[in-house]
Amino acid sequence: MTTQDEKPAPDRVVDPPYEPDPRRWKALSVTLVVGFMTLLDVSIVSVALPSMQDALGTTASGVQWVVSGYALTFGLVLVPAGRLGDVFGRRRIFLVALVVFVLSSAAAGAAPSVLMLVVARLVQGVAAGFLAPQNSALIQQLFRGPERGKAFGLFGATVGLSTAIGPVVGGLLIGLFGEDLGWRAIFFVNVPIGVVAFVLATRLLPKGRPSGTSTDIDVVGVLLLGVGATLVLLPLVQAESGGITRLWWLFVLGAAALGAFAWWERRVVARDREPVFDVRLLTRTRGYASGVAVGTVYFIGFSGIWLVFALFFQTGLGWTPLESGLAVVPFAIGAAVSAAIAGRLVSRFGRLLTVIGLSVVSTGLAATALVVWLVPTDILGWVVVPTLLLAGLGGGFVISPNITLTLREVPVRMAGAAGGGLQTMQRFGAALGSAVLPGLFYVVLTSSGQQYPVAAGVALGTAVLGAVAALVIAVLDWRRDRPGGPREAEDAAAAEHADAHGHHVH
Repeated sequence: MTTQDEKPAPDRVVDPPYEPDPRRWKALSVTLVVGFMTLLDVSIVSVALPSMQDALGTTASGVQWVVSGYALTFGLVLVPAGRLGDVFGRRRIFLVALVVFVLSSAAAGAAPSVLMLVVARLVQGVAAGFLAPQNSALIQQLFRGPERGKAFGLFGATVGLSTAIGPVVGGLLIGLFGEDLGWRAIFFVNVPIGVVAFVLATRLLPKGRPSGTSTDIDVVGVLLLGVGATLVLLPLVQAESGGITRLWWLFVLGAAALGAFAWWERRVVARDREPVFDVRLLTRTRGYASGVAVGTVYFIGFSGIWLVFALFFQTGLGWTPLESGLAVVPFAIGAAVSAAIAGRLVSRFGRLLTVIGLSVVSTGLAATALVVWLVPTDILGWVVVPTLLLAGLGGGFVISPNITLTLREVPVRMAGAAGGGLQTMQRFGAALGSAVLPGLFYVVLTSSGQQYPVAAGVALGTAVLGAVAALVIAVLDWRRDRPGGPREAEDAAAAEHADAHGHHVH
């Protein structure tokens, strides 16, 4: 509710009339290719770390920053990058970030030392973090109604496919170019793709910025969020080298910094200025808080399982990186197919779709954990196909519908910051899962006397708990959204109040 003297909450802002851009689907295809490229770089590098270590003559902990540095800077800039896109125009930010991503990819491929490689990856992560919120914001801007669900369905398919297929592409490039040049090809391949995408983006992406967007930049908020996110993420991305036990105290400082950020943002809103992230999105925008919670909890398990599979297949069973990557392709195929389908159904079924998806992915992951634990390793590669396919089919019904439902009530002028907030929390979940699940794998491996199937089964079973927790949140949100549920009564009361006071309700 608002009074005449209060600044309207974000869920009460009415977007300007929608005029479909005739080139919107072509523009989407360009942004999805770029999104696929940036997300692929999260997982594709992991299979090439031994090659990098040998070629550059460095230690395992040194080369680990090639992965963790990218993940760290990627997650740090998502919210301010989304806000800058809202303020200065998503096309402009997208094009600048794409140029930086291509140049830093070339620098990484040509790096003569591990220091230069890590610096290039840090810059590459920043560029990827600036590109990501523009993707979701452009979908908000270019599409409405059922079309928006279809667009987010394709976006979800891109997320699922790029995450799972990275090790396969990395293994293929190393096999094609050899150990010495293969890891460099992983970075160089971004250059021609990025150049073509840049040319197409200049022609297809809409110019300008959403009407009604203030150019006010909340510098203090950006700094507080950056400090808080760094303090929380740093121990997680350094987990493999003992970051959690060595840097645990950073979590306390990070929580304090994020608490100060929330306080400051409320103060900014109270002063009638534009925050970097409007915290009222969490408290007053329908479906946003629950969608962020579902995405965060789901990504804890979704991101961590790929590292567990890589450890189990390569270290435990002696498979090559390519064989290990191919083993999880059924999940990627299932997720890509079902995400595209889910985009067409989300406007009809709403949150029920993610409830079904989380139920299926929990079942598929639980079955996979049992198969890994109990089935003889000589036939495991075939037996695991149907269970991973089932989990993938469920996973595709989670990511894209959840993005659609989380952002559906967000005004277009705030789409960048809102999308950045959602993706930031997913990055937090991914970093936590990538730290906890492999850590648990090693603990069980040691305590079980090097029983790799047991360790993998326990770690995957723990990922199931994350999916079940996300399912509980989704069920509660679905029950509130049902006809006759609490939200319908709240909306009716809000509409009645708005009519009585002459306000508009979005």
